Amino acid sequence: MSGRLMFIAGAAVGYVLGARAGRRRYEQIKAASDRLWNDRNVQKTVDQVIDTVQGFVKERAPEVQGAVVDQAKKVVSQVTKRKSDQTAA
Repeated sequence: MSGRLMFIAGAAVGYVLGARAGRRRYEQIKAASDRLWNDRNVQKTVDQVIDTVQGFVKERAPEVQGAVVDQAKKVVSQVTKRKSDQTAA
């Protein structure tokens, strides 16, 4: 479903960018896309997707934080080791 939606959105964008129909057709397409975007059902779906993504991020944030901290410690350790190796030489 999302692949089909992405294809339709891409086709619409391509048509708008490549249309030779002029400003009037562009305004018609823009008005139609605005109506679609502001449709209650579309916004309901957007809200559901946002809620899902936010839940996923909240769930995974501690894992990501731990991985970032571990990698940062490794980098600091490597830099400190190189600095001490250069000082000793």
